[in-house]
Amino acid sequence: CADEPDKSCNDAADVDENGHGSHVAGTIGSLPIVPALARQLARWTPDVVALCEFRATPPSAILAAALAKQGLTHQATTADPRQPGVNALLLASRWPLRRVLARRAPREPARFLLAEVTAPTPFTLGAMHVPNRDTGRKWPFLDAVLRLAEAWAHGPAVLIGDTNSGRPGLDEAPTCRVGFNAREGGWIDGLERAGWRDGFRHLEGETRAYTWYSPNAGNGFRLDQAFLNGDLLPALGTVRYEWGRRRPGVRPTPALSDHAALLLDFTAR
Repeated sequence: CADEPDKSCNDAADVDENGHGSHVAGTIGSLPIVPALARQLARWTPDVVALCEFRATPPSAILAAALAKQGLTHQATTADPRQPGVNALLLASRWPLRRVLARRAPREPARFLLAEVTAPTPFTLGAMHVPNRDTGRKWPFLDAVLRLAEAWAHGPAVLIGDTNSGRPGLDEAPTCRVGFNAREGGWIDGLERAGWRDGFRHLEGETRAYTWYSPNAGNGFRLDQAFLNGDLLPALGTVRYEWGRRRPGVRPTPALSDHAALLLDFTAR
């Protein structure tokens, strides 16, 4: 997946096995960035937050505590204190969370987290951080997510996160010579056939948007998506991507995260 001429990759093959970025918060490994990150999350006034590259480290713990002070007191994580350097996931919610075990879920306990959100209209949220191609774990992960989606019969649900995937020719910059492949695009097609719609494409059609830029060539890719099933899709109001800001009124910056945040708003039903 090298992107000529500088060999940067949409799939982060040029970095370590932990991956290249995150869905919202980036790798939370630096104490100085945590307050600015927490303030930005507060400005978005979320009811539920899903973070990738959350770890069992002091900076991540400080961020989780900050979210709790913002009212997101119900939390679930896949971070393992025995492996503090491993990228994991965090869910933080205003409403109670109930972890859900699914037989068809990916066998990557740190990178997939399924929970029921007991909101006024309950729904299930599946947060994921798909491994990159070079790990050899990407295709089994995507296949498992698709099997889970195809068999889903448990009401409103959304699968969200950094999928390291997209539709060839649409979710990558036109200047990218080698990007997403047919298997990645076919996975998204499979989700759609199973009744799960890419929320951004559902509302915005073929509008181009990029959530991560390769560090060498600067090519953009839309790596982060939210797939909603037919029970939840009618409640979807808006979907947008936003880059974080250190404070209001200043330019967006990738310093808080090398990925844009994916923000979904739902209407009451």
